[in-house]
Amino acid sequence: MLLFLSIAGVFLSVLLLYFNARKYTSSIFLGIFFFLLSVYSLYNYALSFSKSVSVVSIFLFLIPIFGALIYLIGPMLYWYVRSLLTDNSRLKKSDLWHFLPMIIFFLAALPNLITPWSAKVEAATNIVNNLSAMQYYKPTVLSAIFSFPVMFLSRPLLVFGYLIWAIVLFIRYLSRKEGSSVFSRQFFMTKWLTVFLGSLLFLLISHILLMIDLTVEGPYIFFTIKTIRVVSATALIGILVSPFFFPGILYGLPRFPDPNKVLKAEVAEKSSLHKASKSAVTHFESAYLISIGEKADAYMKEFQPYLQADFNLAACSKLINIPAHHLAYCFREEKKQSFTNYRNELRVNHAKNLIIEGKSTDLTLEGIGLLSGFSSRNTFFTAFKKAEGISPGVFASQIAV
Repeated sequence: MLLFLSIAGVFLSVLLLYFNARKYTSSIFLGIFFFLLSVYSLYNYALSFSKSVSVVSIFLFLIPIFGALIYLIGPMLYWYVRSLLTDNSRLKKSDLWHFLPMIIFFLAALPNLITPWSAKVEAATNIVNNLSAMQYYKPTVLSAIFSFPVMFLSRPLLVFGYLIWAIVLFIRYLSRKEGSSVFSRQFFMTKWLTVFLGSLLFLLISHILLMIDLTVEGPYIFFTIKTIRVVSATALIGILVSPFFFPGILYGLPRFPDPNKVLKAEVAEKSSLHKASKSAVTHFESAYLISIGEKADAYMKEFQPYLQADFNLAACSKLINIPAHHLAYCFREEKKQSFTNYRNELRVNHAKNLIIEGKSTDLTLEGIGLLSGFSSRNTFFTAFKKAEGISPGVFASQIAV
């Protein structure tokens, strides 16, 4: 399961960076956080559960890189939370010290790169046969100064420290009497951070207990080890799944109005219609989705691009200058229908108008379907019957009467 979760975490980080990296710097921190967390999970899987000497040897060779990168999990978490709470994603000069643990570990582990491969294979064989043999492998210069438990626990403990720091920032933000305007129009951000930080807290506590059981001799927590593993796996699943329940996080919906991406005159004229709705006033996400729907409707009415047989979501996205994932989310959440059904309804209405105008006397029904944007007779008849409950032929006969 740990291997699957690690791969899922990499996939999630790619989604976050692909959708949001260009415009929302805070999402870059979150994407890198998920990637590094997945690398750490993969690292633990390889050393603790892999039975392949070759795989373990490779990870022992890459300790200077993987081990150093893991020290950035905490800073990425802290920078992400701070950027959300302050609405400022820029790093300061004073933030450079957060890279210090990573640099120290990397420099201390560099000699490991020139260690003979045969020595790594021998160490990997011992680890595969007996996991406790890992404490006898000295991958860094620091291993001669600090004990194995200290080195092994330093990374999760550092992340735990950053997590507590981020939680304190979040609690201070929530405790302000007047509060800040950062979340005033998107209350889902408070819920998101609560779920995200809470799940991470459970994960780190359970993971640290697992590491203690692995590195420190003594059965004092052994009787709870299965429960701790279940909690750890559940928390990790919760962290990886949570962004999918918050589309504003996953898809990067704008947090504040962007005049270049929402309707200007149309929204201004129609805004009075939405002021009566409390959600439209307090949640910019809802207003943004409404504006997308209005912009799509206006464009369809004026230019009728749906009459082209190859018109799809991607083409619509380019025409109205709205990201495709935002557009798909708008149709799913705001219009409560898929883009395909929306497009087919417009085509059916066009076909109905052609029939009402008497075109069915000059053209076949298949021809009317083609003029309406359908690529074939079957798709036209299926869509028409789905929308109207009757076939185009029956509709035409009723009009003729």
